[in-house]
Amino acid sequence: MNLSDYYKNLRADLHRNPGVSGNESYAHDLIVRELHTLNPDELYDHVGGYGVIALWRSSQPLNARTLAFRADIDALPSGHRCGHDGHTAIMLRFARIVSETKERKYNIVLVFQPEEETGEGARKIMKSGILQRLGVDAIFGLHNLPGSPKGSVTLIRNTFSAASCGVIYKFMGRQTHASTPEMGLNPGLAVAETIQRVNELNSISSSRFCFSTLICCRVGEEAFGTSAGNGEVMFTMRASDNDAFTNLTQTAYKIAIEVAKKYGLVMEKQVREPFRALENTPRLVDQLKSCFDNELGVRELDIPFRWSEDFAEYLTEFQGAFFGLGSGEQQPELHNPTYDFPDDIIEIGAHCFELIMKLI
Repeated sequence: MNLSDYYKNLRADLHRNPGVSGNESYAHDLIVRELHTLNPDELYDHVGGYGVIALWRSSQPLNARTLAFRADIDALPSGHRCGHDGHTAIMLRFARIVSETKERKYNIVLVFQPEEETGEGARKIMKSGILQRLGVDAIFGLHNLPGSPKGSVTLIRNTFSAASCGVIYKFMGRQTHASTPEMGLNPGLAVAETIQRVNELNSISSSRFCFSTLICCRVGEEAFGTSAGNGEVMFTMRASDNDAFTNLTQTAYKIAIEVAKKYGLVMEKQVREPFRALENTPRLVDQLKSCFDNELGVRELDIPFRWSEDFAEYLTEFQGAFFGLGSGEQQPELHNPTYDFPDDIIEIGAHCFELIMKLI
């Protein structure tokens, strides 16, 4: 079996055995087995849960810089509908390239990260302190991009993807008999007003965006003799940069406080799955362009993608760059039930990382 088929089969194995965020044990064990055959100088398992980190030292160890490369390994509840199985296969293919490269200019660190979908994995990897101890100078990552020509590279010089989080506003009033609603505190109008006023914050222009998406709202229960006493409304908040995101979430919170006070309710806020905007290091994006230009089709964009990526957490401490790898113009969108990662970009993705290792 040639190497290309080997890693296609490995990806298929991961695809058949998906592990959602926090339950990536199958992927973890497979990755560790594969890496043991490639003899890294250091290997760390169960990092931040089911993360794995491997190091190959430079062949010129005196004052060698350290480059890190990251792949996410978790699946969605519906399976691998985001391509993380493919990202893992790309990184394992690259691990073989690293192990077989005799003259390594840099120390090379590979990060197999769990829990990307919930935004927890990168924070846990960073909290482990391993990357800091290994002295990472820069970190790189990719995500496959449906809708882009297969094997092409997409670069964004500044912010690559949006900041986002889920927000729940809970309004607590007082139930009463449905025949005497004036004796209670029904949160229905508060929920409705919050939805309307938060929606008015939405702004999408040619250069930036800032908006909320209504996810769910609930008031009371199916009890026709009772006036509702509790309600909640859920949004996903999203913005093209961290400053706009902070302004959006703070303004929405003030609205919820004002509405609760207006209707005499108690309000509680909860945050789910927070992601920072992924802010690339422009100098490194310029270097990626020079690495890829001669061999791959490169397109450059100005506006961040609206989805979020927890790779952003690494960039709060390290310099780095994240790029897109086209998975086909006719490929269904990420998270679509019919999405399936195209095996023929495994070699291309690994080669992208190899170009960075050798040319940057």
